[in-house]
Amino acid sequence: MVAAVRVHKLGGPEVLTYEDVEVGAPGPGQIRIRQRACGVNFIDTYYRSGLYPAPALPFVAGNEAAGDVVAVGDGVKDFQVGDRVAYVVTLGGYAEERLLPADRAIKLPGGISYEQAAGMMLKGMTARYLLRRTFKVEKGTRLLIHAAAGGVGLIACQWANHLGATVIGTVGSKEKAALAKANGCHHTILYREEDFGARVKEITAGKLCDVVYDGVGKATFPASLDCLRPLGMFVSFGNASGSIEAFNPSILQQKGSLFMTRPTLPHYIASREDLVTAANDLFAVVAGGTVKISINQKYPLMEAVKAHRDLESRATTGVSILSP
Repeated sequence: MVAAVRVHKLGGPEVLTYEDVEVGAPGPGQIRIRQRACGVNFIDTYYRSGLYPAPALPFVAGNEAAGDVVAVGDGVKDFQVGDRVAYVVTLGGYAEERLLPADRAIKLPGGISYEQAAGMMLKGMTARYLLRRTFKVEKGTRLLIHAAAGGVGLIACQWANHLGATVIGTVGSKEKAALAKANGCHHTILYREEDFGARVKEITAGKLCDVVYDGVGKATFPASLDCLRPLGMFVSFGNASGSIEAFNPSILQQKGSLFMTRPTLPHYIASREDLVTAANDLFAVVAGGTVKISINQKYPLMEAVKAHRDLESRATTGVSILSP
């Protein structure tokens, strides 16, 4: 038996239950991992609340972690006991040990720590697909990213700055503004005190942005559309404030023949080839110092309830991890 955090009924953070679970031996194509650090993400709260449907109840929460391979199932050739690995998969992450499909695991380079890996696999590969695939950011790109001091935000600000973009970010406090600026954000907007649409127009001298990256959702829509130039792209990749409600698509035409997409990481790393490429790109920018992973909150595994409460109340910055 190992300790894990399970959800028996959907609801608020209080439904996260710290308890013992049976793991078992790895089956064909699986590995068993002793986890060293587990990432905490908004998507974890979506499954806990029921916004995203889980396959069944009860389930072990969590979607990313890093650790050591302690057993290997039949047919697994690319991993052996002792390998350091990290992953992003749907559920099962908040646990001392777990089984994992081997084709979803990635070997960690020597320069990447367990905590870095657990804090960046989901958030870092999300930033990577947003900036390099959904809308290819280049030198001269003007972009707005909401929650610039959050987990994805801090990574995306650094990476976009490195690519030569002008980075504008919304934040909830002066302290978060300073953090975002220290991580590559050129202009910050205090969304609680300022009209972010008007400020974007001012900052860009009326040119507006080529792309808006929005992980906030309901609270920032449709005002985000006013930040885009004609033919610009609105990228909705999260729902931290709730889902965007149904709207008439004619609004996209009225505001400049805009494009809108709702991407998600699993589609961008569905094949083993895409997963490995995305992970290697991420490891390269972190190992090279272009992107630094800020582990700003650490909790024991048994304090997952507090971790979720802090995350949902916007009390966190950068990366949060659980320590099994």
